[in-house]
Amino acid sequence: MKDGKTMSDVILEMRNITKTFPGVKALDNVSFSVRQGEIHALVGENGAGKSTLMKVLSGVYPYGSYTGDIYYMGKECRFHDISQSEHVGIVIIHQELALIPFLSIAENIFLGNERHKNGVINWFEATSKTRELLKKVGLNESPSTLITNIGPGKQQLVEIAKAVSKEVKLLILDEPTASLNETDSEALLDLLLQFKKQGISSILISHKIQEVSKVADSITILRDGATIETLDCHKDKISEDRIIRGMVGRDLTHRFPPREAEVGDTIFEVQNWTVYHPIHNERKVCDDISMYVRKGEVVGLAGLMGSGRTELAMSIFGGAYGRNITGTAMKNGKKVDIGSITKAIDNGVAYATEDRKNYGLVLIQDVKENITLTNLEQVTDGLVVNRHKELGVTLDYRNKLNIKCSSIQQKTVNLSGGNQQKVVLSKWLFANPDVLFLDEPTRGIDVGAKYEIYTIINQLAAQGKGIIMISSELPEILGMCDRIYVMSEGRIVGEMPGSEASQEKIMKCIMLQEEEEVVKQ
Repeated sequence: MKDGKTMSDVILEMRNITKTFPGVKALDNVSFSVRQGEIHALVGENGAGKSTLMKVLSGVYPYGSYTGDIYYMGKECRFHDISQSEHVGIVIIHQELALIPFLSIAENIFLGNERHKNGVINWFEATSKTRELLKKVGLNESPSTLITNIGPGKQQLVEIAKAVSKEVKLLILDEPTASLNETDSEALLDLLLQFKKQGISSILISHKIQEVSKVADSITILRDGATIETLDCHKDKISEDRIIRGMVGRDLTHRFPPREAEVGDTIFEVQNWTVYHPIHNERKVCDDISMYVRKGEVVGLAGLMGSGRTELAMSIFGGAYGRNITGTAMKNGKKVDIGSITKAIDNGVAYATEDRKNYGLVLIQDVKENITLTNLEQVTDGLVVNRHKELGVTLDYRNKLNIKCSSIQQKTVNLSGGNQQKVVLSKWLFANPDVLFLDEPTRGIDVGAKYEIYTIINQLAAQGKGIIMISSELPEILGMCDRIYVMSEGRIVGEMPGSEASQEKIMKCIMLQEEEEVVKQ
């Protein structure tokens, strides 16, 4: 056996796995093994093949659609669907959670695996079993609570409870902390360490190198569909720089590209902006917010998950979120009507969503159709799309943003996360906005692709555009932004120049606000 692993302690071995999509070899002779009761991290750039390898393992890509062998618990496995892998204790939790919002926690956990007798669901058993499972994952919620009423961190724990209900022996987590705040991320990683003590093996796919370094026993690095190396965290000298070098094939001396900011006059501002929840009419999600951005400026919106950052951006973008929206929007000193998405775009305001797969892209359409979607007038003659114009525009943005695809006719669903994000940016750049809200622009993408996105953001600022950047990663906010607003509980609770900001100062603003709220109650 390789990497010092003996046959007796290896729970999983994947040998010479090769998987090909039309025009692309996603996995090239990859071998990968996991020991009993270890946390094994799988890292690599977007498109390196991490998720593809795990989909092969779990049966999402069935036996026969790839070449190579899978051995689990010493036996060869040929999974034809995901139910077969779950039956033997291999459970995958995808980056996009598969929960149904308007069903309860208990209903979601046992969906497809109902507790029943003679065709009748035993709700008493389902509820009591759910309580046991929630206790195991440290979630203090009622089994009857609807998924829509709990946050992303708790939803992730429900997914894990669902996996535990299937008597999981090998748990696969694909970017489990991508949408979580720091506190929820820490809780999830601690849970994996608890599972490790119970003998449960975990495969952790993550772009957050700090997290990987904290909990992993082994780290396998993939690059361009091939295995680069496997590191033993207890024997090898591991550093973030070494992991990154393995991922990108070179030293990355700077995480953020340098930029000389040339900030001009105020290009866009909102005054006394207030937004109510779309369902709970009495609840304010944005409370009397005033903020501005200047030409050539990158402004950060920092805050914990649920602070109202996304809701603020979406409400400004044509009322895409919220009810009873009040306040004034000004562009170049003049009041503008951004009351609908069409009006917002016409007035030069754009919003690149944090959820690119559900709201940012039409995944079944190709790269070309997604890029031109926001500005079809520029590529049509009357009511007919001019394919020559469309082709020219798409090739231009493919080259400018270095979008890696087999062709511009490739379906967007088959691109890596980083390249999907570049398509989202291309779409909005083609709309030629003056003000661009970027909501978690680097979520779920690797360090190399992040650097490319940062470079694009700097280029936009250099063109005199106003950029408002929302990010849950404070180092990203600090590394990219000229000025930072801090949000908490739907309010602006702090503002500071980027040059004077620190993680401690940002968190202090948030904590002071929370303390004031406690005093008021």
